[in-house]
Amino acid sequence: MQERSSVTELAERLRQELDRYSPGGKLPSSRALVDRFRVSPVTVSRALAQLAAEGLVVTRPGAGAFRAQARTTAAAAGDTSWQEVALSADGAADVVPRSVDASGVLVSLAAPAPGVVEFNGGYLHPTLQPERAMSAALARAGRRPGAWGRPPTEGLPELREWFARNIGGAVTAAEVLITAGGQSALTTALRALAPPGAPVLVESPTYPGMLAIARSAGLRPVPVPVDPDGVKPALLADAFRATGARVFVCQPLFQNPTGAVLAPERRGEVLRIAREAGAFVVEDDFVRRLVHEDAGPLPRPLAADDPDGVVVHVSSLTKATSPSFRVSALAARGPVLERLRAIQIVDTFFVPRPLQEAALELVGSPAWPRHLRTISAQLKTRRDTMTTALRMDLPELALPHIPSGGYHLWLRLPDGTDETALTAAALRAGVAITPGRPYFSAEPPAGHLRLSFAAVAGAGEIAEGVRRLRTACDEVLPAKSARLRPP
Repeated sequence: MQERSSVTELAERLRQELDRYSPGGKLPSSRALVDRFRVSPVTVSRALAQLAAEGLVVTRPGAGAFRAQARTTAAAAGDTSWQEVALSADGAADVVPRSVDASGVLVSLAAPAPGVVEFNGGYLHPTLQPERAMSAALARAGRRPGAWGRPPTEGLPELREWFARNIGGAVTAAEVLITAGGQSALTTALRALAPPGAPVLVESPTYPGMLAIARSAGLRPVPVPVDPDGVKPALLADAFRATGARVFVCQPLFQNPTGAVLAPERRGEVLRIAREAGAFVVEDDFVRRLVHEDAGPLPRPLAADDPDGVVVHVSSLTKATSPSFRVSALAARGPVLERLRAIQIVDTFFVPRPLQEAALELVGSPAWPRHLRTISAQLKTRRDTMTTALRMDLPELALPHIPSGGYHLWLRLPDGTDETALTAAALRAGVAITPGRPYFSAEPPAGHLRLSFAAVAGAGEIAEGVRRLRTACDEVLPAKSARLRPP
């Protein structure tokens, strides 16, 4: 966050000084800017790149940066109102509208303004990311013979083998496809398994990005409630019977947003129920590598206990590394694998080979297990810090379950709380939070918040973020807060 803030501040300073130079005039050298503003060469380079992207400067390798020529007057905007008719008419025959609402996903992707505590982030803070190990892996990958050539469409054999070993059971490399991140893999899976207009069973609450995928494909999400032991098998069976659905999407391990882990006695029940319904289970195993230090042994993926091809498994390296390290895997058994492969080829051809080679270098290096141990300890510490701060300063926010993996907490708001008003008040107080409504495919039973402890700099920022959230709660629910707040 500090580096990003420095880049923004330097770019603004340089933007204000551009009038000192005539068009085509040369700006001070990078070294001079480093000395003058007391920043790193990387900060200078990124600030100049930002101004170049805005068309304000031109950079010439070996020569420096120059003020760009004055822009010509922009052409008058055309009339695009005809598109409203065209887009609406195109979907007139759809059983389920395919309009795309990305708001639930953007909450965790958009970077907050400088100074705002990021409790809504969906990725590790830069200080937790293995940046040096990833950079070294990418450098080594670039020197591999054929690194810039065309990879096999299914993915590099060695990387497929690595994912297969990590899934376990009888899964083989031949049953694994390399994909560009978990979101892409889920999109491919739902397109392969359900035709437009079909129902798809989802956990309730569940990941908003998956709901967006389903709706954009014209599918109808049908909620199945979860509790601290995961999805409820009896309700899952009822939902299959009532809807005739042929797909159930679930996160058996540290479910997003509740943090629930599917109980051992429910695992076999879920597979049995799906098998009897002639349905697939899409297993989104998204945070297996973000286990906390006190978690104990983890259950195997559902795919490891599925000999009949019921499970289509999704796993990814992104959450444990960086939002830009988009390497994941789709694993399936039987004829569905060919359909998955065909859809991926049509959509993306293949994942860039340098990224696959870098993934192999990273997971095969001594730095990888060290990184996993480090984030395991760090995430537990951050979870405990946030839990303690919430219990002390915000006792009116119920915390029914403390997960031993993942990167967030799921809190229930007092009855009658306006989520939208609280989210806005929190942002005014300087903390970005995630409202619970986008996690429900139908009417929610209560108001909720999801608070991330992985996207912030550390314990101090967590404490400050909770203090700011206290201010927002006092504004939105002053009477309740006054009664419940500790003396």
